[in-house]
Amino acid sequence: MVLYFTPAGAEKTGHILYMGRDKVENEDLIKWGLPEDYWFHVDKMSSAHVYLRVKRGETWDDITEEELEDCAQLVKANSIVGNKENNVGIVYTPWSNLMKLPRMEVGQVGYHDQKLVRRCKVEKRKNEIVNRLNKTKREEFPDLALERDAYDKEIREEKKAHFRAEEDRRLEEERAREADREARSYDRIMDTDNMVSNKDNMKKYASFEEAEDDFM
Repeated sequence: MVLYFTPAGAEKTGHILYMGRDKVENEDLIKWGLPEDYWFHVDKMSSAHVYLRVKRGETWDDITEEELEDCAQLVKANSIVGNKENNVGIVYTPWSNLMKLPRMEVGQVGYHDQKLVRRCKVEKRKNEIVNRLNKTKREEFPDLALERDAYDKEIREEKKAHFRAEEDRRLEEERAREADREARSYDRIMDTDNMVSNKDNMKKYASFEEAEDDFM
């Protein structure tokens, strides 16, 4: 089961906020996430794994300040220890930067690149934000593997379509270049400086007859 929430401004951004019910479900979220997912967690404490999914082509620079605060407050509120403390550190990173090794415990992750980890701090819990998010909470049972498979298939089809479009463009450009080469070749053949008219031929014939008369 996955818990979904509506972040502030979602009607404009179209972003999706969700988290796993427990550490076992977090394993599936880690495994089947999408490149557009950004993972949030309380730094150095146990907490829920919260994700914000942006649109295709967007990055974490497209996450609004309101969404960032929503994610930070939600992850703090779902940390047994962090929820009771002030000035709690929050870490967030792209889903693709999460590293899962066989020796790690359930729900535990690391990072491929520390430079891709950002941090913020929550001074205190804001109940108005947590309550607003909880009012939008809904429980769903998505097939995460199937969703990822559909996503990957869509990406493959888009790449194929892009390749076909590029190939069509290349062939069209080649045809245009060939037509231009043929036109230039035809222009050289039809160059008036090298053409002989019927009138010129008649002059040459008349000169030939005169030469024959002189010879006779």
